[in-house]
Amino acid sequence: MTDDFGWIDHLVTQNYQGSWTVLPLRHRAGATHPVMQILADPTATIFEDTPLLARMPYIQSVLAAFDCPLQCVRLMRLAPGSIIKEHHDHDLAAEWGSARIHVPITTNDQVEFLVNRVPVVMAPGSAWYLRLADPHSVANRGTSDRIHLVIDCSVNAWLMALLEQAAGQGA
Repeated sequence: MTDDFGWIDHLVTQNYQGSWTVLPLRHRAGATHPVMQILADPTATIFEDTPLLARMPYIQSVLAAFDCPLQCVRLMRLAPGSIIKEHHDHDLAAEWGSARIHVPITTNDQVEFLVNRVPVVMAPGSAWYLRLADPHSVANRGTSDRIHLVIDCSVNAWLMALLEQAAGQGA
């Protein structure tokens, strides 16, 4: 279930082939089991940082830039040769109050991330809101890991204004 660094196998095994692992940084309050720490529970209302996040000041500073309530936060790693099969997350759409932001940390030019079967190319250090209630899939055909900081957050006026601004710029 975990490796020496604390990476946890993603729990929805039917959605992927290969190795898709997670490091929880913020999770539902009171979650003590690793599987519960990586679960993005849409019914949860209270969240807490993990001790691991306390050891990551740079990631803390990235998260501090988000002026909206943070829910689950995790690092997600897709190993070379692995795929995340097309699926959709029923509860992840900004207009429904919950958004997922991807911040690529490491990637390679052989990663194919599709939303509605349209490629989305995400450079390291950029931030992306993706409407993941829509069908999406990922394939890492490269030779290096793809690691993203994945931030689930509640949509508030600040985030909605930012998303509207980005949409107005064609982003």
